[in-house]
Amino acid sequence: MQLLIVDDHAIVREGLKRALSQEGFDSINEADCVSAARAKISACAPDVAIIDINLPDGTGFELIRWIRSYSKSIGIVVLTLHQEENYVVSAMNAGASAFVSKSEPIPILIAAIRHSAIAPLTFSANALDRVIRHSHSDLTAREFDLLAQLEKGMTTQQISELMFISQSTVKTHLASIYRKLEVNNRTAAVHAMHQRGLTR
Repeated sequence: MQLLIVDDHAIVREGLKRALSQEGFDSINEADCVSAARAKISACAPDVAIIDINLPDGTGFELIRWIRSYSKSIGIVVLTLHQEENYVVSAMNAGASAFVSKSEPIPILIAAIRHSAIAPLTFSANALDRVIRHSHSDLTAREFDLLAQLEKGMTTQQISELMFISQSTVKTHLASIYRKLEVNNRTAAVHAMHQRGLTR
């Protein structure tokens, strides 16, 4: 698996490279800013990019959106000191695959990397359940993830393949989402989440 670490602190990049190398990752590139990351991604198309939010020439969110427009198959892990819920939501809406705090142990990051490589268009975060609880609805993490795919315009079949569930299970989740959000179609469901401040 080819990784790209995007962080403006050399000591952080070096520490991550050392820790990940010990876990068997042996193809790791680095970038210290958005422009350098774009160049690296264009040149080598990594399997997973690990991105900090605060970069000297832009934000990680801007880079994530660029990556998503460039490729749907690159896994994107946000690795940051920020743990506020709005950062989690912004990362998800930008197109990240996972959100990990720098205070978490390395096994959490490795799990996020592997999740991102397998399912780059889904989203995983330890804080996601808390975000959902504060969204004024009782959506499950699975339903929240599915709703994020709806916002991207994915069909039932595409969601089924992406989330490794049957189309009938997708339809069951959709029915539950509609009931909880008090809507009756996909467009209204996405609109309801916009109104609740959970999407851009």
